[in-house]
Amino acid sequence: MAFSDDAPNLRRQMKSGRLLGLADSPYILLVLAVFFWAGNFIVGRAVRADVPPVALAFWRWFVASLVVIALAWRHLPADMGNLRRGWLPVVLLSIAGITSFNTLVYIGLQYTIAVNALLMQSLMPVLIVGLSYVFFRERIGIIQGCGVVISLAGALVIIGQGRADVLLSLSMNRGDVLVFLAVVGYAGYSIGLRKRPAVHPFSFVAATFVVGDLFLLPLYIWESMAAGHTLRLDANAIMAIGYVAIFPSIVSYLCFNRGVELVGANRAGMFIHLLPVFGSAMAIIFLGESLQWFHAGGILLIAAGIFMATHRRQ
Repeated sequence: MAFSDDAPNLRRQMKSGRLLGLADSPYILLVLAVFFWAGNFIVGRAVRADVPPVALAFWRWFVASLVVIALAWRHLPADMGNLRRGWLPVVLLSIAGITSFNTLVYIGLQYTIAVNALLMQSLMPVLIVGLSYVFFRERIGIIQGCGVVISLAGALVIIGQGRADVLLSLSMNRGDVLVFLAVVGYAGYSIGLRKRPAVHPFSFVAATFVVGDLFLLPLYIWESMAAGHTLRLDANAIMAIGYVAIFPSIVSYLCFNRGVELVGANRAGMFIHLLPVFGSAMAIIFLGESLQWFHAGGILLIAAGIFMATHRRQ
């Protein structure tokens, strides 16, 4: 009987230990974050004709805010003081990582192809390294720098399908410019996470989701009324909003924020190069595309680059 009484507590302790182990495994968290972000690009491109871009961004963060507030409810009262004192970083991070990033990506995908968007995304680790040096004088070693270059080369191999002429033939348009601005903003968000208030992760994402969505509200009203782009809530729109609200929003942001906290923005940013890897895998699984040599070659280069960039000398 004593064992039976302690069994629920034992199960809770085992479950808590597993979750704690995952929370202290930055590279697993970063892989999960980028995996779900890859799906965000696929969904954003797939529903571009049916769901207006600002509407997709607004309802994504609205639904995500409701879910994460429910998760953060126990922590918010204790964290509210720190959130108020750190209001400026919260506002700036909300604008960079919530309001602007995904909205600019969704608008950009109206005018450019997914390959171009992935190409812009591949520049993010380089931008993170550069901005870290400009604002915080954070340097990287020679081996880590080589890792960044090798990983970037792997991403370009996949995006360009192993052919230089494919990359050279890609033309830039306003959609690419918008996606690039989004990437610059998220690179700023990544390095700015070191300035976030000392609060529970749920409280932080709840605050940034709500503030970021409030900044989106005027744009959403303009898109619906002035521009005449209204949202039709059919099955595809509901599924798209549901996916981007839960996985690329709550799950990815919690995982990425924790990963940056554990290993820093420079190392965490390297995992963005996995976007074309996961994007290619999804295209093979869901769109019937075949595995090509450049997929394998690019994956090997990205894996080698990430290993070099994340390796710490003992």
